[in-house]
Amino acid sequence: MNQPVIMQIIPELGPGGAEQGCIDIAAELVRGGAQAIVVSHGGHRVHELARMGAVHIDLPVHSKNPLVMAKNAGKIRKLIERYNVDIVHVRSRAPAWSAWKACKGTKAHFMTTCHAPYNINGKAKQFYNSAITKGERVIAISHYVAQYLKDNYQVEDSRIRLIHRGIQLEKFHPTTVTPERLITLSQDWRIPDGSNIIMLPGRLTRWKGHHVLIEAMARLDRKDLFCVIIGSDQGRSEYRKELEATIEEKGLGGQVRIVDHCDDMPAAYMLSTVVVSASTDPEGFGRVPVEAQAMGRPIIATAHGGAQETVLPGETGWLVPPGDSAMLAAAIKEALSLSANQRVILATRAMAHVADHFTRDQMADKTLDVYAELLRGQMQQPQAAQVIQSQNFHSHAPKDLRSAIK
Repeated sequence: MNQPVIMQIIPELGPGGAEQGCIDIAAELVRGGAQAIVVSHGGHRVHELARMGAVHIDLPVHSKNPLVMAKNAGKIRKLIERYNVDIVHVRSRAPAWSAWKACKGTKAHFMTTCHAPYNINGKAKQFYNSAITKGERVIAISHYVAQYLKDNYQVEDSRIRLIHRGIQLEKFHPTTVTPERLITLSQDWRIPDGSNIIMLPGRLTRWKGHHVLIEAMARLDRKDLFCVIIGSDQGRSEYRKELEATIEEKGLGGQVRIVDHCDDMPAAYMLSTVVVSASTDPEGFGRVPVEAQAMGRPIIATAHGGAQETVLPGETGWLVPPGDSAMLAAAIKEALSLSANQRVILATRAMAHVADHFTRDQMADKTLDVYAELLRGQMQQPQAAQVIQSQNFHSHAPKDLRSAIK
């Protein structure tokens, strides 16, 4: 058999969790001796694919225009034939429609990842969302998303594969952050000396709950607190102005700062006394609580969606009701009251929890296992099939894949 060819399709290569997962899997495929292709509308992370030896192809797969989607189907089909693609793995709804149509009549297997519990507002939206459920295998990034797929689209258990997102422990670990990086970031943010830093990372969109944290800060009424909200408004300038007006109205102008972006999130976490994820709508997974725990920081998240699977209340962090600024303020107060020894115990538990359940290697292993499931049908030689089924697909992939595809 020829070298396995896996094509991932994602709208754009930006800073999000879905994009990170796509890049991580491309790297593991290249490492494992397969050919990794990523189709997207581009983005500032395309160069990462080139550096690792993956192929990037620019198509307008971000578009929801039916005519563009129809044209994309034809273009994707040509790519499948040109590159002899074995698996097409799609991570978003619009390109899922195009790729599903493109795969028909070819040898390529079609699979998807559902990264979020999409809103259902009427039958038209429900139909549009259903593209993500059409894969031979459908990866759900949390139990919450898996249940959403079963409840709303009757996706069979036999097609769903639960794979939590994973992070790079070599990047998100306290020992990796140098004092120089902390000093640089502290100066950039103009943090007052001696402040306890409350940080909320999350793009400026209303459901991320920035206004809930601002209200909690007002309730706390403590001058030793400095709040940093990290996130671009992505064109939502009205919402940013609304937040800034609320900050001034609450008399928090010198204590709450909105930062457009941060290029060194591990250092940002290390600067923080408490990390907050205040989403008012449930997230499919939520990387912030996991990254904060990996860095040994106290995390306060809302008690719904993926956070209920990643935060252990009373052990690694706090879960509070969504939209409840009073309970959020109480949790922040409790986190700030931890003694040095209690913080060390919480950090140790949190870091171990992430290492046991939410690493990039675990996510990659499980994803490659799903690819192997689909490829097994094409493996004619029993010995080759045994190789591709191996649980060591990831750790010994370069040798095993090469032997399997000779």
